[in-house]
Amino acid sequence: MHTLINRFAQLALALVLVGFAAGSTRAAELPDFKTIVRENTPAVVKILVEFAPGNDSYHSEIPEIPEYLRRFFEGQGGPPPQLPRQGMGSGFIISKDGYIVTNNHVVAGADQVIVRLTDRTEYEAEIVGLDERSDLALLKVEADDLPVLKLSGPEELEVGEWVLAIGSPFGLDYSVTAGIVSAKGRSLPTENGENYVPFIQTDVAINPGNSGGPLFNLDGEVVGVNSQIFTRSGGSIGLSFAIPVSVVTNVVEQLRDTGMVTRGWLGVTIQDVDKVLAESLGLERPRGALIVQLQPGGPADEGGLESGDVITRFAGKDILTSSELPHAVGLVRPGTEVKVELVRNGRNETLRLAVGALEAGERASVARATPEADTGSRLGLVVEEVTEQLQSRWGITGGVLVTEVISGSPADEAGVRSGDVITLMAGSPVTSVDSFLRVVEDLEPGKSVPVRLIRRGSPLFLGLKPE
Repeated sequence: MHTLINRFAQLALALVLVGFAAGSTRAAELPDFKTIVRENTPAVVKILVEFAPGNDSYHSEIPEIPEYLRRFFEGQGGPPPQLPRQGMGSGFIISKDGYIVTNNHVVAGADQVIVRLTDRTEYEAEIVGLDERSDLALLKVEADDLPVLKLSGPEELEVGEWVLAIGSPFGLDYSVTAGIVSAKGRSLPTENGENYVPFIQTDVAINPGNSGGPLFNLDGEVVGVNSQIFTRSGGSIGLSFAIPVSVVTNVVEQLRDTGMVTRGWLGVTIQDVDKVLAESLGLERPRGALIVQLQPGGPADEGGLESGDVITRFAGKDILTSSELPHAVGLVRPGTEVKVELVRNGRNETLRLAVGALEAGERASVARATPEADTGSRLGLVVEEVTEQLQSRWGITGGVLVTEVISGSPADEAGVRSGDVITLMAGSPVTSVDSFLRVVEDLEPGKSVPVRLIRRGSPLFLGLKPE
């Protein structure tokens, strides 16, 4: 009996020891944030900015003086004089001689920029260059032998990886927060519809004041610059976005060399490929960026791309959705010749073209399209010739104008609308009603075909399946 009890005791002790060892192993696997913070905090800075009274670059959230107070001040010699307004953010040092990275929105329009180090030393900073498209800014202070941060390689970050942020949220200097990478390549188009930054999404707690601060990996290398949060309350809800180091390196190098940024540019309108379009274009699944329109004389036009081509790989990068193409193009230095892999009329083709330049002050003249509708005859459409006035207004030649879409028809189901102008169907140009009817007559029943049309001046493709 005693022997049995002893055996149970030994077994229990062994289980306890195994559990303790497992717990110790799990603890040992947890990130060592202390070392990262201790070694890198000295190179993280607080950015203090000042805007002169009346400077429209400063967007105050303070409401205007109420009417009853305004009437009071009118009897007391007017309202009190306006004082300079202040803002703040974060940043980090990238060179011993004083180059500092932060966000464009932190310092744009500022009349004075002060950089404060962890030891409370302050420097007045010069704005070397600003890039609104990437939301990056480069500053310079007159100092020597400053602590610096190391940038990571461009393709080393993985989803699920631990990351760490250091910054000054709500003015709380050098706060540290940690989390994981939730996703990569997030598209967050600007107000102008531009989309040149494949953002890193994390669940790191980021708040106002963190903007411009570094995002670290566990090797203590900077993998991104904290830029945006998604919030309904003004505080962090676990959706934070950082500019990846690939963009940071490209932009900072250009700002330091020239004070401005130029980007790769193709001169195309693109849209996503859905299931119906994929079938009509000869793709085994929805993927790539479908070219809807080319700017005449643009790099894509000169390089041999055509409307209806689907770009599936650009400069060595796979293009799964249309939003990924601007990311890839924008990182290519203008003038560089790149390889473009595409699907044209169901066949895989490869072209080489020279990427053009989108200068810092220019806007892309052709924006990304959004698919909506389509057209037909045997397809459930009534069409007529396009007037010269409409052709001139929309810059097109030929085509047919949709005047009626039969309810429940293939065209109706595809989304064609009255007022659309069809210019291409199943790879054949549509120049008149006669040419349109000939193309429709030859369509194979039940097989989806791509249709290019102009809607309110904007081109787009739709997939249409004739009965």
